[in-house]
Amino acid sequence: MAKILVLFSTLLLATPLCNAQLAILAQLSGKKYFGTATDNSELTNTSYVAQLGNTLDFHQLTPANSMKWDATEPSRGTFTFNGGDAIVQQAESRGQLVRGHNCVWHNQLPDWVTAGNFDNATLLSIVQNHCGTLVGHYKGKIYIVLADSVLLCVVSWDVVNECLNDDGTFRQSVFFNTTGLAYIKTALRTARAADPKAKLYINDFNIEGSGAKSTALMNLVKELKSEGVPIDGIGVQSHLIVGEVPTTMRQNLQDFADLGVEVAITELDIRMNLPETPELLAQQEKDYQTVISACKAVRGCIGVTLWDWTDKFSWVPGTFAGQGAACPWDENFKRKPAYLGIVKGFLSL
Repeated sequence: MAKILVLFSTLLLATPLCNAQLAILAQLSGKKYFGTATDNSELTNTSYVAQLGNTLDFHQLTPANSMKWDATEPSRGTFTFNGGDAIVQQAESRGQLVRGHNCVWHNQLPDWVTAGNFDNATLLSIVQNHCGTLVGHYKGKIYIVLADSVLLCVVSWDVVNECLNDDGTFRQSVFFNTTGLAYIKTALRTARAADPKAKLYINDFNIEGSGAKSTALMNLVKELKSEGVPIDGIGVQSHLIVGEVPTTMRQNLQDFADLGVEVAITELDIRMNLPETPELLAQQEKDYQTVISACKAVRGCIGVTLWDWTDKFSWVPGTFAGQGAACPWDENFKRKPAYLGIVKGFLSL
């Protein structure tokens, strides 16, 4: 088996991009998709778009920014969906799935939300209108899956994004400070009403391994379920660091799935201190393999999404000084050892 894996992996790295097959390996492993985030400005790069539309690698796209609040409701009650529609159209042209991202987040909010000094009832009505309009606009357009030869339109949304602090307390935001947990429950209930077939997620980072934040999110899921609030999935972002993938990741994914929700790795990248070295790239390959094999081993982990596939458009260098090279393709769209790590993860027993 080991010799076959080495031979198969070598052949994969030697083949043209058009013959790559991460998405195929994901589906053969029982997952619904392997995908990537993308952004509207990147769609002007023809070489980038050619790989973005390679469905042997990517069955799914996530709009990185164009469905967020500042992009969709820049002024109260005035909605624009041009950016999000462009990503959806790109995906539809290749028969790819799309994850909606996101309804409510404490960042990238227009000033009218953050500085509005709204009371509890008014702010909840604003959350309700925003989530209902956004999810309703894309009803039936996102996350198309083929089941028993019948085409089903099932929308998947990161409804609530990053609502917890690392210590497990709730993040202080304009929403929590004004409404407490009510904004989370309102957003989820509104999304369900806007699209009853939608898969509704809470999405967060630093929940890859066991700890206070993961425990708090599990408790939140239990509370929501006990109150009849719809919650279908947990998005595990997985913005990781080379050599620091949690050893408890597989068990943690299983613990979330055991709550009766889907689990998805939603924003995967694994950054390193620059410059790249052969040793760092080799460790990054192992780390990608570890993450993918963890998802593969958990039946309830339904898919994996890269937070963009190429270092050329990675968010990491602009956020973490001195760090980068986080993606499986380099800035010239050449596959790195990390790509092979993903292959090995899906081929793991």
